[in-house]
Amino acid sequence: MHSLTLSSENRGVAAAALAGPRWVVACLCAGWCGTCAGYRAVFEELAARHPDKLFVWIDIEDQAEVVGELDIENFPTLLIQRKDQVAFFGTVTPDPGLAHRLVQAQAALSEAELTQLSGASAERRQWQRDCNLRAMLGAAA
Repeated sequence: MHSLTLSSENRGVAAAALAGPRWVVACLCAGWCGTCAGYRAVFEELAARHPDKLFVWIDIEDQAEVVGELDIENFPTLLIQRKDQVAFFGTVTPDPGLAHRLVQAQAALSEAELTQLSGASAERRQWQRDCNLRAMLGAAA
């Protein structure tokens, strides 16, 4: 497996990645979701194509103390983040090509561009407040 399934034992790995310059791509899913089960193979393929990034699979029910009241509208939901900057948070179609292009586009942003985009809209400002995986992991520790 190329991704990490978040558990209470390995939260430090994800937190350490977010403390450094490495991009983190998290998939927020649920064990009962058939779409999520099918998306797992796509997520693993995506992780294999981007070995420089940390890919984290988060079952929102198993890791409820991490995700808390995070508003997840549908599955699968991707969260793409570097340090404290959430670059993307939203539902994606289970299309490997689309997910690959999404990760590439976010990772191509310079730190200055990412900072500028983080505050560019009310939705993106909300991502910074409510969807910051680094903050969620710290609060659950």
